[in-house]
Amino acid sequence: MKKVLITGGGFAGLEAAIFLRKYGFEVTLISDRDYLYIYPTSIWVPTGESTFEDVCLPLEKLKEVHGFDLIIDKVTSIESAEKKVYGEKDAYKYEYLVVALGSGKMKHKGIENTLTICGAPEESLKIKERIDSLIEKGSGKIAMGFGGNPKDPSNVRGGPTFEVLFNIHNELKKKGLRDKFELTFFAPMAEPGKRMGPQALKMMDLFFNKLDIKKQIGKKIVEFKPDGIVFEEGIFVESDFTMFIAAGDGHPVLANSDLPLNASGFVKINDYCEVEGVENVYAVGDSAELQGPEWRAKQGHIAEVMARNTAFNIKAKEEGSSERKGYKEHLNILCVMDSGDGAAFVFRSDKRGMMIPMPIIGHWMKKGWGWYYKNSKLNKIPRLPGL
Repeated sequence: MKKVLITGGGFAGLEAAIFLRKYGFEVTLISDRDYLYIYPTSIWVPTGESTFEDVCLPLEKLKEVHGFDLIIDKVTSIESAEKKVYGEKDAYKYEYLVVALGSGKMKHKGIENTLTICGAPEESLKIKERIDSLIEKGSGKIAMGFGGNPKDPSNVRGGPTFEVLFNIHNELKKKGLRDKFELTFFAPMAEPGKRMGPQALKMMDLFFNKLDIKKQIGKKIVEFKPDGIVFEEGIFVESDFTMFIAAGDGHPVLANSDLPLNASGFVKINDYCEVEGVENVYAVGDSAELQGPEWRAKQGHIAEVMARNTAFNIKAKEEGSSERKGYKEHLNILCVMDSGDGAAFVFRSDKRGMMIPMPIIGHWMKKGWGWYYKNSKLNKIPRLPGL
């Protein structure tokens, strides 16, 4: 069987490696860190409900379980014309390539004055330090928000912003300090969360009102300062600590590649995740341009669907079969939005959108998913179909 090289050790890269190995390919995965970081459950690191280690899976263990080769190196460029990937340590040849590097982030003035739950994993610990410091002080103003990418709205991470904010609210409430803190949600769009559907949008407003969380929406972010956020029209929101999830744009490595990119720097692919006009190269997850309805969103389960389909499509091509699997029919928004003391089940498709509150049990459902994800990837328990 031919050799497949995968760049990126996140959700999409790991899933591609697992299924390509199931099909008998020789697989090498390149990652710039030696662990997979489980971003959906990292929301509990800032409150101390989970440790950093709780949300990490060592790639060495996954390598032993699934039988792929692992290289720890930072990819610097991709040259498909040469069938090579260049890293800081070496250059790597391939017969098939799966690009799963993730994405970059939109640049905002003063971004260094913020931290994010969707960036470098270590930032989750820094967020915890800042929150703990304010709790020790006994009062403070906390602002949390997310931004958009007008060139490509699919790579926006609103859900984790809401989750961390709600979990902080719940933690402060448990400590009897909630009335000493001012919590503010902010976003530049007029209807943040709209992609989840009209019902979800209304329910989010109810949540904010019920939890006494202030809102600043519909105004462009001008600059982040150490003591707050400047919006257009001279609006200023004071903040002792600001968490901000910038919208995704193309990964910097892709700008140094010869792959076709859209206006935001995402790799252009067809429904089968094949890179346009480039033989034997596929792109999955946040690295790829996602086509579909206006509400489409890049999420972990979609990245895994793309990865599984890519593995199947490579196998079919090698077998001379014309059968292919596409990702577009699987597009939906699906998440359990945690609040620390419960959650809300969110679903959106072309046919319908819903948001169902799940007090208490919802929190433990998401906890259960985190346990399932880790143990199923390590083959300690069977995987459920489609998960």
